[in-house]
Amino acid sequence: MYDPTLLSSFLAVARAKGFTEAGRRLGLQQSTVSQHVRKLETLTGRRLFQRDTHSVALTIDGDAMVDFARGILEANERAQRYFAGTELRGRLRFGASEDFVLSRLPEVLREFRRRHPSVDLELTVGLSGQLYEKLDAGELDLLIAKRRAGDERGEVVWRERLVWAGADPWRPDPDRPLALILFPPPSITRTAVIEALERAGRSWRIACTSGSFSGLRAAALAGLGIIAQSKNLAVDGLSELPPSAGLPELGETEFVVVGSSQRLQGPAAALGAALVANGDRFRER
Repeated sequence: MYDPTLLSSFLAVARAKGFTEAGRRLGLQQSTVSQHVRKLETLTGRRLFQRDTHSVALTIDGDAMVDFARGILEANERAQRYFAGTELRGRLRFGASEDFVLSRLPEVLREFRRRHPSVDLELTVGLSGQLYEKLDAGELDLLIAKRRAGDERGEVVWRERLVWAGADPWRPDPDRPLALILFPPPSITRTAVIEALERAGRSWRIACTSGSFSGLRAAALAGLGIIAQSKNLAVDGLSELPPSAGLPELGETEFVVVGSSQRLQGPAAALGAALVANGDRFRER
């Protein structure tokens, strides 16, 4: 049998891609995490990580162990909840921006469903600004979206640069206003784009507006203009514009989990914790 403590440390290293960061997240010394991984490698008789002075990467056997470890820990948690009579139940009204729907969110929700089969999920997908409005109106229990300017609520899941993207090849005409493809207000990305261009003194016009990312993508593929997107949220057919395009930096955005109350409880607390724990997965393309 594999000790759940060893498996938890192994998964933390796999997610953080490092022993020091894994120890910080688990509240353990780096040496303790390393010891747990060595014990697990001894038990399996296989090397689970390829290590050097600069990086930590899963081996083929380590990659296989990720799925096994998740399954074992989830089964262990379900058994504990069952016999303790603490299985989560109820309805969770959860809002997610399209940035997350296009990322690894389905995988995280699938794992959450396996762990908490008695929780009914009501999913709302929309613009970050709209989701904040629904949360403040009491229509959502939890959201994951870009941090709203001036709003300090929530816990950071990950930080990422916003970049310009367009159909390849795309070349701006410096003598004409920059053609933009944007979400309608209230859009956090829209605000960041317009403020960056205004600071740079660059003229612009809104060539197309759409309330869905698929609509923005279609307009960009048609050559109507350019969009702004999170760097790691790759979109088929669109390419990040190079510095030679002469466009201003859009800065970094924070993706956060925010609840309807300061202290999350029940299903909202469980899903919020799962989202934060999987921040490294969201960064993957």
